[in-house]
Amino acid sequence: GLIELHDELFHSVRGTHYMKGGQPGKNMVPGLFDPFGLSKGRTEEAKAKGRSSEIKNGRLAMVGIAGMWATATLEGSVPLQPPC
Repeated sequence: GLIELHDELFHSVRGTHYMKGGQPGKNMVPGLFDPFGLSKGRTEEAKAKGRSSEIKNGRLAMVGIAGMWATATLEGSVPLQPPC
């Protein structure tokens, strides 16, 4: 949460926010995206594909959490599930 707050505050000063045409997945905290240097030898195309995959994985995780919440709180939200 603190990293996201930092990015939201400093994107307006030092860069373009991703909602206004900036690069998705880029953060303004130096060295945080790749602290071990694992992507140094990758091309820009490979890095872009990795960022896209990471965004898609995050979206799927949010859908999964919403499904677990629905299962736990809404009676009858899962068909053929016996009552607990």
